[in-house]
Amino acid sequence: MALPAEADRLDGGWQEVYSALQWIQFTMAMLSVVGSSSIIAYAVFQNAVRSPEVRPLFYLSLSDLLLGMCWLAGALLYSSPTSQQDLICYNLQATGQIFYVASFLYTVNYTWHLYMDLKVKYNQNLFRVPPQVVDYASCVGRIATILSSLIPFLLMVPVFCLGNSSNCYQNFSQKHGCLLMHTEVAEPPSAPQGLSGSVCRAMHFYGIGVFLVSFLISFVAILVILSQARGLYKRFVNSTGFLGDQQWAMIKMVEQRVVFYPIAFFCCWAPAVLLGMLKLTASTTSKIYMALLILQALTAASQGLLNCLVYGWTQHVFLSLKRGSRRDVDTQTPLLRSQKKFYSSTAPSGPPDPAGSSSTLL
Repeated sequence: MALPAEADRLDGGWQEVYSALQWIQFTMAMLSVVGSSSIIAYAVFQNAVRSPEVRPLFYLSLSDLLLGMCWLAGALLYSSPTSQQDLICYNLQATGQIFYVASFLYTVNYTWHLYMDLKVKYNQNLFRVPPQVVDYASCVGRIATILSSLIPFLLMVPVFCLGNSSNCYQNFSQKHGCLLMHTEVAEPPSAPQGLSGSVCRAMHFYGIGVFLVSFLISFVAILVILSQARGLYKRFVNSTGFLGDQQWAMIKMVEQRVVFYPIAFFCCWAPAVLLGMLKLTASTTSKIYMALLILQALTAASQGLLNCLVYGWTQHVFLSLKRGSRRDVDTQTPLLRSQKKFYSSTAPSGPPDPAGSSSTLL
């Protein structure tokens, strides 16, 4: 049984819109799964999962892979209804939200590891920091990785427990209820004004609130961390005492990354954030809402693909270029050869470290 607003939406031709959204989500989710799987497979086959530099990217890709599988499951359930679909779709929506928030936190965790790795190298280069400090930073990083998985799950426990016990899944009999991030208020039709209806409405707005707040906190954290990393990297380069063309080029690239990372994160989730705000404050039947639905299907479902390009394979290409530039230094004048010490302190020393230093990854 659908709510009146939902029934009007389906009668007004929205069924064609949701059918198009299904194919968009399916296509982008497939690309997302392929992209995140490529990072995971590369890290496993290179035996680099335990590397402190690779581990944050590995867990981010794993979160994106699970999120992409949720997008795929929703698209398949839309086209192939099953028994107890309302119950399955309700819990699929809640599971997907766990991976939304986990992806946010793992992105913050990734940028934080970049900053801490650079900070440790900077302190070791100038102040000869003892190994105990490095071990402490590694321990904190592992705790942050665990919390990035635990916090999203704990936040969604009320949605699972209260929602299922109050039969909030009964309104998910509509086909588009399986498409991730495309649901209205889930009220049980038997008692929409009773206690169960109030619980379901509260869980609906609670889920939207968790999504919006977690996005805002993550976005601000990424901006702050990368800004700090930019300033630290400049001090790191200045501490070498000589700034040649290569150093200035690397500073410029770091500054571009500082701008590019937050923009990529924001563009990926901005349509979904705007949709969440519209659900809280305005009508969900306007043409603007329809346009945002399409944009959301194109961007949010492609999270894994975007992350593998922004944080993964583009960094591998940059690493190869960096190694090539280091080899070129040996063929230059004695003045330029003096820069070799600088490159040795800011780049990996050999093939066993496939991720490189944080300055390379930035």
